[in-house]
Amino acid sequence: MRVLGIVTARGGSKGIPRKNVQMLCGKPLLQYTAEAALAASRLTRVILTTESDEIAEIGKQCGLDVPFMRPAELAKDNTPSLPVIQHAVQFVQSQGEHYDAVFTLQPTHPLRLAADIDGAIDLLETTEADSVISFVDVGEKHPARMKFIDDGGHVIDPPFAEEFEGQRRQDLRPLYLREGSVYLTRTSVLMEQHSFKGQDCRAWIVPPERACNIDTPFDMQMAEWLITTGLGWGEPVQ
Repeated sequence: MRVLGIVTARGGSKGIPRKNVQMLCGKPLLQYTAEAALAASRLTRVILTTESDEIAEIGKQCGLDVPFMRPAELAKDNTPSLPVIQHAVQFVQSQGEHYDAVFTLQPTHPLRLAADIDGAIDLLETTEADSVISFVDVGEKHPARMKFIDDGGHVIDPPFAEEFEGQRRQDLRPLYLREGSVYLTRTSVLMEQHSFKGQDCRAWIVPPERACNIDTPFDMQMAEWLITTGLGWGEPVQ
């Protein structure tokens, strides 16, 4: 199976300015994704799509291929991910390259492992699914424990509330939240169905300690703690 890895790194970011190149434990955030992708054995090629000259240069320093610069109209705050990925696929196809699947790699997930990448590709291949997407158990924040609160401050049970007050989480049906570090999709589903998920999506489960999505300064602090303590991945930073 030929799989194209596409690292998506836009220059603009409101929550954390220059987020994708901010330093995390001595390395640009982008470098964590680059290292995992380049260490994976099942990615045929890994490219970076960005409109930022700074990110492109840092990406190259991290070993990423930058075969084109992303058009500005695909780098706005409200630009969805799908057309960005489709643009990259169309570019490589115009160069005569064709891939069975595409792995979307967001730099905002620094705790992704090469094993996640290779394992997800193995799962896609063996199941013949349309896609593999990562999920994490919702844990204590199970929707069955959530409530509506009206304008008067009254607490109201939603239709999906627990069967009785104080029902043990272990007795609730497990639910999972889309995690974001793994988005692996067959190329035909991306380009013809215009979907990351398709009809047959399989789950790649990520443990809570590695389900880290960088969106705010707090997220950066949490990621730093997970890395330096060794709870996220690898050994503590020396």
